[in-house]
Amino acid sequence: MIRELTTFEPYWAFIDEINRDPSFGEPMLQTKEQIEKNLISAIQSPGQVPLGVFSDDEMTGLFVFLVVEDEQYIEMLVGLSRSPAAYEEIADWLQAHYPGYQVDFVFNPKNPAILKMLANRGAAVDSEQFKMVLTEEPPAVDTTGIEPLSPAYADQYVALHATDLYWTGERILKAPDMFRVFLAVDGGTVVGYIDVTKNNEENEPFDFLVREDCRRRGWGRKLLYKAIEANRPKRMMLIVDVGNNPAIALYRSMGFRDSPEPQSQAATLHLE
Repeated sequence: MIRELTTFEPYWAFIDEINRDPSFGEPMLQTKEQIEKNLISAIQSPGQVPLGVFSDDEMTGLFVFLVVEDEQYIEMLVGLSRSPAAYEEIADWLQAHYPGYQVDFVFNPKNPAILKMLANRGAAVDSEQFKMVLTEEPPAVDTTGIEPLSPAYADQYVALHATDLYWTGERILKAPDMFRVFLAVDGGTVVGYIDVTKNNEENEPFDFLVREDCRRRGWGRKLLYKAIEANRPKRMMLIVDVGNNPAIALYRSMGFRDSPEPQSQAATLHLE
């Protein structure tokens, strides 16, 4: 049975137990800021749907989803359960309430219950990722050619931007209160960009791309350094694919170090 929750008070023991488990802990609940933003605030935040899965009145799963009805888009902010049946039940509930929507998941890659549900439903599962945190002062970089996003370059930015994620260039342009965007501009042509969150105490590059034919010319380093400088005095972290050795080498050279927090994995499911 699934119930929409109006409080988390009776369930903190369940939340803490699952979140401390190395195989089932929630990557999106690893800091106080994440717990406040993704969990606690969900009770009163428009668009966030907190749900409990119960068997004989005993909780077997706790979930929070962000639902953007205008975009037919859902993001799982919290998924805490060891039960394969709970994941199947929550997926059935989403299918019944939001047919035609896209659902994005970020989860612990050691969690066999969610992996089984995603496989059963044909979800597209991305590579495993891990968190890096800026802990050292980066070496100074000449940022000539790096410019903040402006109307003059908006069309080029959108054309270059990755489209296989929810935050496309068009959506970023509509959310200037959430992101800083810097562009690599070579002779009037946009050859790269970095989208960086700006409202958190620990911000992150959300998307980061240099055109393939312009790589190995220092543009990535310039963009990242500009983002770090603009983010001060706040902290910065990033998420990187486990096997992306060139990116990992760049981040380490700029002062980022591996975090001990659990690895994460992302997946996308299209509800029929």
